[in-house]
Amino acid sequence: MNTKPIIQVENVSKKFTYTAERMPNSLKSYVINALHGRFASKSREIHVLNNINFEIYPGEFVGIMGRNGVGKSTLFKLICGIYTPTSGKIEVRAPLAPLLELGAGFLFDLSGYENIFLNAAILGYSRQATLNTLDQILEFSELGDMIYMPLKNYSSGMIVRLGFSIATHIDVPILLVDEILAVGDAGFQKKCLDKIQSLHKAGRTIVLITHNPEAVKQHCDRCIVFSNQNKVFDGKPTDGANAYLESVC
Repeated sequence: MNTKPIIQVENVSKKFTYTAERMPNSLKSYVINALHGRFASKSREIHVLNNINFEIYPGEFVGIMGRNGVGKSTLFKLICGIYTPTSGKIEVRAPLAPLLELGAGFLFDLSGYENIFLNAAILGYSRQATLNTLDQILEFSELGDMIYMPLKNYSSGMIVRLGFSIATHIDVPILLVDEILAVGDAGFQKKCLDKIQSLHKAGRTIVLITHNPEAVKQHCDRCIVFSNQNKVFDGKPTDGANAYLESVC
């Protein structure tokens, strides 16, 4: 294994700050408060991740598990550079293809076909490079003539098919997949996991957010589990899946 990690997360914490206004419950209260300047605004903080540390090495297949709301998707957005850490640092030493949320990187007034080129361009690929893999993308997505429909007419499952097909056929070293695969039908989910496994065997680094313990046991070679905004496990996939199940029971 390469001694230098391809993704390095060091002492990363993330909090969001928002302003909560206490609103009056009647018109009379509104007028009185307005006359006396009593509208109260309070700044509040939500801590999403606390002092997270881990490294991912080239060629690893890492499953990330945890209940909803523990910071998994926030972590992915930090790795992608969508968010910046409140403290700590993240280094990503190779290009990545993210599948983070439904419809991310798409324009819904454009057709699926047009969105292939848009999404690939966002990932840094030229039109010619996209054309070289276009037939594979179209075949894998199984969208047929619906590829020429505007994306606003797609079901959530169709959007997942398109996004996954683009991300997995563009040749980048790191693939990040959020739990959006749960949206697709069972047959396509299996097809996606098989594709991810083949990419892993070819040397791609895969990071997968999932609530599926069996997927982690069968496909991953490492599992990281989060609970209450903290990393609570990092090790063998079977042990990690069991730790996740204990946390949700």
